Amino acid sequence: VQLAESGGGSVQAGGSLRLSCEGPRSSFDRVATGWFRQAPGEEREFVAAISWSGESTAYADSMKGRFAISRDNAKNTVYLQMNSLKPEDTAVYYCAGRIVGVYQTNISYNTSSSYASWGQGTQVTVSS
Repeated sequence: VQLAESGGGSVQAGGSLRLSCEGPRSSFDRVATGWFRQAPGEEREFVAAISWSGESTAYADSMKGRFAISRDNAKNTVYLQMNSLKPEDTAVYYCAGRIVGVYQTNISYNTSSSYASWGQGTQVTVSS
């Protein structure tokens, strides 16, 4: 599954950004998707995940209430809306995908090892 992120950029603290992750037209509606991020010198960390149907979502504790993951399978796209951004949110954000069974409508994954496909990443910089 080939994935491509977009929407990164520079913003001041308190601002918002919406990241997009576009996947292939075929089979994207069976791709469980997650967002991860990696800051310089840090390990990659989980941000949010969504099942292929959109029925199930999961968030890292520090993102709850500020970030929202959603998807539009008709557009082959998963979104990450990020609000109330903080300087510590500065990182490269990666989209990850895993093909699942059609009946796994509420399965999402919060570990990087669960995903087989990754995008190239998009930089998010938040200034104070």
